[in-house]
Amino acid sequence: MMTEPLFFKPVFKERIWGGTALADFGYHIPSERTGECWAFAAHKNGQSIVQSGMYKGFTLCELWDHHRHLFGHLEGDRFPLLTKILDADQDLSVQVHPNDEFAKIHENGELGKTECWYIIDCEKDAEIIYGHNAKTKEELSSMIELGEWDELLRRVKVKPGDFFYVPSGTVHAIGKGILVLETQQNSDTTYRLYDYERKDAEGKLRELHLEKSIEVIEVPSIPDRQSVHYEQTDDLLTTTFIECAYFSVGKWSLSGSARLKQQKPFLLVSVIEGEGRIISDGSVNRFKKGDHMLLPYGFGEFKLEGQAECIVSYL
Repeated sequence: MMTEPLFFKPVFKERIWGGTALADFGYHIPSERTGECWAFAAHKNGQSIVQSGMYKGFTLCELWDHHRHLFGHLEGDRFPLLTKILDADQDLSVQVHPNDEFAKIHENGELGKTECWYIIDCEKDAEIIYGHNAKTKEELSSMIELGEWDELLRRVKVKPGDFFYVPSGTVHAIGKGILVLETQQNSDTTYRLYDYERKDAEGKLRELHLEKSIEVIEVPSIPDRQSVHYEQTDDLLTTTFIECAYFSVGKWSLSGSARLKQQKPFLLVSVIEGEGRIISDGSVNRFKKGDHMLLPYGFGEFKLEGQAECIVSYL
């Protein structure tokens, strides 16, 4: 039985739209164009690493492949989730993701991508693109061909604390001035639909994937409305945002102390504000904003103390 949380060192990705906001989490970011923090990552494009303890230096992928007991002996050829924090200093490109079936056929056996967003912070009047206005595939294709982006794309204003479920087939983009925690399937498969005629560092337009995008976009676009659930345990308010086939995601709002029990194959906990302690079987571990800890299978009963907000994901 593992009674200590596993703290992970993130992987950082520089992006054309990135900025410096991730430094506010205490991270040493690589540049002023740092767009992504891959917090829990077991992907060929990025591997997060255990920072301390008996598994220090192990990647999440290595734990999944060789220490499956930490995940309740779940089946699968890859760790199922990928957690990121994104700093959109500029607008992200408009994208859509395929489902598993399409990706398996067209992307060499890759997974599709369903994801969700928790808005950590944002500028006033910040917006996301979430869905589209076309009624048929023919209308969708025509509006894309004619470049009628203002008429096609749905824009939604956001505020800190908002949550959005983004299933495969949903047209979407994170707008300028938004800091978001993203939970997704363990996939990096993305089709770029529109990029504002923006050029990369070499002065080239970035590649678009129009044919595949049109094929996988759901038409008509129906915004997904999820039922949010709340549960109070001692001084901890747990908000459950989504429970779907790919993941469940919620938030811990801690203002004192609470006793809990880890009954899932694993819990992924990302601290987005504050600090505290987690106490389990006599083991005391401190956590703070910017930390990412995995509570393995069999972690058992534990106590939380402090003032903190955490995003929690599990299967």
